[in-house]
Amino acid sequence: MRSQSCDILIHGGGPVGLACAAWTLQKFPGAHLTLLDRNPENDADLASADSRGIALSHGSKLLLDTIHAWPQECADIHRVHVSQASRFGRALMTREELKQDALGHIIRYRDIHITLRQALRKIQANSPNFVWQHIDGNDVANSIPAKCVVHAEGGLFKKQDWVEAGRDYGQSALVGLVEVESAAPHTAWERFTAEGPLAVLPSHYGPNTLNLVWCGSPESSQRRLQLSDADFLISLQNEFGSRIGRFIKIQDRRLYELGLNYRKEITHGNEVWIGNAAQALHPVAGQGLNLGLRDAYLLAEKLVGVFSGSTGNQTLLAIQDALEGYAQSRKADRTTTIGLTDFMARVFTSNLIPIVLARGLALSALQWLPPVKTALARQMMFGRR
Repeated sequence: MRSQSCDILIHGGGPVGLACAAWTLQKFPGAHLTLLDRNPENDADLASADSRGIALSHGSKLLLDTIHAWPQECADIHRVHVSQASRFGRALMTREELKQDALGHIIRYRDIHITLRQALRKIQANSPNFVWQHIDGNDVANSIPAKCVVHAEGGLFKKQDWVEAGRDYGQSALVGLVEVESAAPHTAWERFTAEGPLAVLPSHYGPNTLNLVWCGSPESSQRRLQLSDADFLISLQNEFGSRIGRFIKIQDRRLYELGLNYRKEITHGNEVWIGNAAQALHPVAGQGLNLGLRDAYLLAEKLVGVFSGSTGNQTLLAIQDALEGYAQSRKADRTTTIGLTDFMARVFTSNLIPIVLARGLALSALQWLPPVKTALARQMMFGRR
């Protein structure tokens, strides 16, 4: 049976697809928009889903606040401490010196996912032409005619059904929750080790229960996954040092493969790719979902410009022009964020002496040159404009 046609078809019911639908319908409630979602219809089925701590920038919070999609449970970051293990060079960023309420926030993936679903349902009540369709496969998706197709399927590195450009860093991220004795509140710690970044980040569980992201070679990460809790904590303490305090408990350890995968062109005809469907990044700078939300917000503005009102020009040429304009508007932010993340992922895993010295000097420069630190922090919080 052929499904009803629509103006805008969004593939993917993850955070980026949901946000794109919500912003489009908020600005244009009458949009003929269909969202194809492979997730279960009931939020309760997602309550025990992915519990990873995801870094969201303060810029992302401001965007999500416009559709009332900010989760109640989150942990604010007031200070970021960056250093090298057994090497010189450190930098400290604070919300006070940058004159912001927070430098960032840590939220469980499932919480941002569920909150966006709830926000979209409220917007749906005033959107008579919106169809939220839960599907099992591609059969329905391929049978729906649409004037504009938005790909927001996302996916993790090596679990995506496309590969165009990028690199395999030969790394895995071991994530979990670690309890620290008398941890400093609202502080994010990023320590660069010989194998990659080791981050300890706030969580909403309390000041002493923190999110752990430990990047290393697939072999080392697998060995750490198999260690007993006691041996794992000893290994973590030896690698991180005593600056943060004593690690006393670890739970919920899991592994994720790391790499960069991105499309050189994010539009083709009447199709456009956003979020992880356009670029999957290394988590070293915590920019993946932030970049995807900026994609969704700016694309929604372009879609509304094409399809809203009685004077809306919906010809194929007008749609293609709008999407090309969108791609051009995203070029600087996308190129900068991908380049910066890739640079950090590669440079901070090198043990060549000249690079080790250069990293230390770079971290010291961040500490002693406030304009450089401010520029980097604003890129992380708000993207390139």
